[in-house]
Amino acid sequence: MNKLLFRPLNANEIDVRVQSVSEKGCILLLYKDARCDMNILDETVGPMNWKREHTRDNANCIVSLWDEKKEQWVSKEDTGTESYSEKEKGQASDSFKRACFNWGIGRELYTSPFIWVNAADCNIREYKGKKTCNDKFYVEAIKYDENKNIIALSIKNGTNNKRVFLMKPTGGNK
Repeated sequence: MNKLLFRPLNANEIDVRVQSVSEKGCILLLYKDARCDMNILDETVGPMNWKREHTRDNANCIVSLWDEKKEQWVSKEDTGTESYSEKEKGQASDSFKRACFNWGIGRELYTSPFIWVNAADCNIREYKGKKTCNDKFYVEAIKYDENKNIIALSIKNGTNNKRVFLMKPTGGNK
């Protein structure tokens, strides 16, 4: 295992969630889920050449890849945080995703631009005194440069089928 390179994520492997909402609009974040990591590990190193272990009551995850040259497992570890719904499962999933980031899977998401959606392009409501948006957003298209930096990005609101964010390769935003 000299230099192991994981491919960049495809548009359909990237999830989008609302980070925060105000009366003027919302901020979106790009992320990946654990199934994406498992699929890319299977695809790149093979299903028999990686493993995951959880320690500290699922707070930490160790992802190990088999190195044929060294004839040993090489490991990377990270910790996770509990989710709002299923605390233990969410923590295990988060620590696994973070350990996979350490291997380089999805690390290109850290180069995401600031993603702002104007209130006119989404459905903002008030719930228990706070602004909220339950629209479902998705990545329509994404492009990377040779260093796996995001250079173009298009996001659509699946609820109203509007393109709500566009970053062109020249750097211009919608």
